[in-house]
Amino acid sequence: MQCKYHPKRVAEIFCASCNSPLCKECAEDAKPGQFYCFECAMLYSVSEVGTSIKEKREKGEERKEKEKKKWGPFQYFVIVSSALILVMWGVIIFGGQKAPPRTIDFAKKGRVLLFMVDGALKRYAHYEGNEYPEKLSDLVPKYLILRKEELFQLEELSYQRDPKAGYRLSLAKTKTGEMNVILTPGGIEYIQPPSSGGA
Repeated sequence: MQCKYHPKRVAEIFCASCNSPLCKECAEDAKPGQFYCFECAMLYSVSEVGTSIKEKREKGEERKEKEKKKWGPFQYFVIVSSALILVMWGVIIFGGQKAPPRTIDFAKKGRVLLFMVDGALKRYAHYEGNEYPEKLSDLVPKYLILRKEELFQLEELSYQRDPKAGYRLSLAKTKTGEMNVILTPGGIEYIQPPSSGGA
């Protein structure tokens, strides 16, 4: 019988897998006493590698299962920390406790109201397509939180929409000798009080 790969040579060995006749040169020694042709030797080596990878994977999975069963302080710490972080984010996103009641006396602190309303006007413009309200009461309650009994305080302010600047906001009345502040989307303007001395 002739060798599968060398027809002029006499076959001395048979492939342990496909039983093909092989000469000594063509026989691949995969295991002691077991010979394979080139093709079967390739398949055998690939299957051996696959088996060893599978065994390693199975051992790795077994190790992971054992590690999962062991719960230590670190695992508990991670779980508790994650839960606290989720709760904090929930409070931040969906709101927590109501703000404490406001005790600002706007009659005494007119400039506080002035800057609060300025911030509300900027929020209004941001969410309403760079438009400004017709009147300040349009800001309440969506952009400016005022109670019903505090709405009259808006009368203490002077508000005009301005085609160039956007708006001009100031205190309607200032004390004698006090500098007036005018707020616009572009910044703050200061108006000096008129001098009270005669020339």
